[in-house]
Amino acid sequence: MRYASATDKGMVREKNEDFHAILSVGDSGVFVVADGMGGHAVGEIASRTAVEFALSSLPQQLEKARSVEDIEKLLHETIEQANVRVYLQSLDNKEYRGMGTTLTLAVFRHWRLYLSHIGDCRVYLLHGGSLERLTVDHTLVQELVDMGSISPKEAETHPKRHVLVRSLGVNEYMKPDTYSFDISEGDLILMCTDGLYGYVDEDMIRKILKRHKNLDSCVRQLIDTANEAGGPDNITAILIHCAMEKNKESL
Repeated sequence: MRYASATDKGMVREKNEDFHAILSVGDSGVFVVADGMGGHAVGEIASRTAVEFALSSLPQQLEKARSVEDIEKLLHETIEQANVRVYLQSLDNKEYRGMGTTLTLAVFRHWRLYLSHIGDCRVYLLHGGSLERLTVDHTLVQELVDMGSISPKEAETHPKRHVLVRSLGVNEYMKPDTYSFDISEGDLILMCTDGLYGYVDEDMIRKILKRHKNLDSCVRQLIDTANEAGGPDNITAILIHCAMEKNKESL
């Protein structure tokens, strides 16, 4: 497996409230993305808290996990516990009240991708030239799409498309979506915040991913394209190329 990642504050925001991390745990790769919210830098604190907690609690337990069910349960519980950590921190300081974050965890092991997430960060799979979204946004607009009130195309420009219905730190208990998928040789996985897909449509993302020769330059092109579209939000992207070759980027 090879990977590359980058984050950028965009063209408008003063601070970058996204946070991401990549970790090797035995024969597994762990990838984490979070998009904080709350303003006055507390979104940055929320996203960092969630990611750092996940990375502090996940590795030891992951090495003990053996079955698909074990790993899915572990990721599910890690996000539940990260939610409690952010929620309690928001109560400790009045300046942190109202802070929250999205959180998406991905584990790649034995050609299977495990995902658990809350919020609207997305995970895409490029397989055989086709781009498939593997996650469902926890947003008001996604609920309207699911009810048939608006079309997916209308959702792309809806004025409330960034309104979350699930995020970490808002309530004491929050349930993540958790699932896993088989992955094939040559597949490309993209994890990103809404600062990317919100301003670069999926067809353009697919074209950029299909052209990739170097993962680092591909990630940079994704972020540059979002900034060229105005870059109104922070932008974070992680690319994972599922291949046998080994080099300095390999996990």
